Amino acid sequence: MSGRTRVSACPERTCVGCRERAVKGDLLRIVMVEGDCVPDQRGTLPGRGAYVHPTLVCHDLAVRRRAFPRAFRAQGPLDTTALRSYVEQVTP
Repeated sequence: MSGRTRVSACPERTCVGCRERAVKGDLLRIVMVEGDCVPDQRGTLPGRGAYVHPTLVCHDLAVRRRAFPRAFRAQGPLDTTALRSYVEQVTP
């Protein structure tokens, strides 16, 4: 035995809105589908994903900073209306 305790590592991701690191389970995964940013609640949709806190503050920061096109390596603005309506429903 090496004397070390086994710690289960929780994967962390960075929110593209506030740029803070958080546990993957606390963030909402976003994927790009045909030029639209859509929420991936189960985390199983194919493609490159970006993570954001499910709050309007982080969503608005990400849109203002143009973080979604940068995260997805896309040219031009992306439609985030579906994402915004989802975040509004989830936020208490």
